[in-house]
Amino acid sequence: MSAGRPALHVGIAGAGLAGRTLAWRLLRAGCRVSLFDARARGDLATASMTAAAMLSPLAELAVSDDVVFALGQRSMRLWPQWISELADRGLPVYFRREGTLVVAHAPDQSSLAHFTGLLLHKLPEAARAQVHTLDAAALARAEPALAGRFGNGLMLDGEGQLANDQWMAALATEIDRLGGSWLEGRAVDAVEGGHIECGGQTYDVDVAVDARGVGARQNWPQLRGVRGEVLTVECDGVTLQRPVRLMHPRYQLYVAPRPNHQFVVGATELESEDTGPVTLRSTLELGSALHSLHPAFGEARVLRLAAALRPALDDHRPMIAQRHGVWHINGLYRHGYLCAPALVEDLVHQLLGQGK
Repeated sequence: MSAGRPALHVGIAGAGLAGRTLAWRLLRAGCRVSLFDARARGDLATASMTAAAMLSPLAELAVSDDVVFALGQRSMRLWPQWISELADRGLPVYFRREGTLVVAHAPDQSSLAHFTGLLLHKLPEAARAQVHTLDAAALARAEPALAGRFGNGLMLDGEGQLANDQWMAALATEIDRLGGSWLEGRAVDAVEGGHIECGGQTYDVDVAVDARGVGARQNWPQLRGVRGEVLTVECDGVTLQRPVRLMHPRYQLYVAPRPNHQFVVGATELESEDTGPVTLRSTLELGSALHSLHPAFGEARVLRLAAALRPALDDHRPMIAQRHGVWHINGLYRHGYLCAPALVEDLVHQLLGQGK
């Protein structure tokens, strides 16, 4: 903020990935920030906490478009910087950038071929050098745990992953240290230009931001929830260097390794707004596909089964918009961790009047 001018007071409804990251960046820029959230900060039953947090701009391009790809590429430049800033404060976040391996069993080679062709068709020319076809020997060198299990694969250089639980916890610590106000466990009743109503009280702010995901639907009717489900396991018998995607005619399984031989596994994406527990069918599909990747996963310990609703718009693009005096950041869909840094950077620039 300029000398002699009071700090801009930004009220943010929603302390998920977008809201929490935005609060942190605004506080670092010298703003006053008030966060309002219906859940407690450690609640695991959220879209932000029910995610593999894979940073895969190339792989996601096969099912998205150039807008999401561009946001992802920008975010890949921001993630290392931001994680380094937290590490400097003694808040390490697990982050790796060893690429993504894409494989398929012999009967599903057509799915891998289709994915490869679609990706190369959609990728900009400059990014195609990041795609490498691996034979069995090269695959075994890249991922020794899968040696002899697949005849070929695809390596997508430059992709990565992070531990979303560590990221969200680190942000909470930094928001407190930087003096952010946090009203948690209180329902947000309304977000309007100049104020936020929460827990039966009205709080005046200079700028109001709605980052509530599906919870903002009353102000953005086009939003819908898309159910995502993940399985977290612990398996001492398998070591993976990077996320692995397993092609299948019905779904794409992804396995994201975490510290201490833990793995976050997902595949299911349901056009449903059911917020109930994971179904038996999803559990069986995730488990059987994981076992087919490596038989040692048969002895894996199940640590968590979780489901949450991802906020999506019809075009599946995330958006920043201002309506009726309120800024909105929403629609992150399945690309939340991939696109969040670029989106937050754009919104911070707009709120501070800096332009891009």
